[in-house]
Amino acid sequence: METLYNGFTLEIPEGAFPLSTDSMVLAHFARLPKNARVLDLGSGCGTLGTLLCAREDSCRVTGIELSESAHLAALENIRRNGLGSRLESICADLRQIPERIPAGSFSCCVSNPPYFSGGPGSKLLLARREDGCTLEDLLKSAAWALKYGGDLFLVHRPERLGELLRRAGPYQLEAKRLCLVRHRPGTAPNLILLQLRKGGKPGLTWEEWNLTDETGNPTAVYREVYHI
Repeated sequence: METLYNGFTLEIPEGAFPLSTDSMVLAHFARLPKNARVLDLGSGCGTLGTLLCAREDSCRVTGIELSESAHLAALENIRRNGLGSRLESICADLRQIPERIPAGSFSCCVSNPPYFSGGPGSKLLLARREDGCTLEDLLKSAAWALKYGGDLFLVHRPERLGELLRRAGPYQLEAKRLCLVRHRPGTAPNLILLQLRKGGKPGLTWEEWNLTDETGNPTAVYREVYHI
């Protein structure tokens, strides 16, 4: 059982994707409008949805998750945290979103997607493998679900940034904010955080976060991310 902030908890079953730095920094990076309607693409056991509901008391989050076991865990986390009116989980393939969700239904999308190529024989967790969700699948689904002017917030590996920007363009998703996340100053970024706006005008702002200082102590950003 993971203890979050504001009294919320998260139960992650064995074999599921754990609560990670990726999810924590993404939840902190996402800027939600008041009364945001959020779609979590590849929502797992409800991690991002629970984090966002713990932070923003007016948002409502819908999660789309392919794994039935993760979906069932999400339902239990929703029940345990009393979030039945604000957080829901749908067990479905996000590639089916155009068949299940009216276009432009959401003000924001969030995603902690798979980072690595895999395949049925891969030893990686399904949540880490792109055979169930490619970047193309993710961007296409987000563009369909977002209203004009809505934002997609995602976390990914730095080496995939060029591909992300290249693939986002045809879906009218314009990069507006980029954050490089490092564990320690002077090292290569471990993660990138990206905000893409549907129909956005060109103009990119740049941020850098170091989670620890030169001596390994938590920085102010780290304490904000983890609500310490």
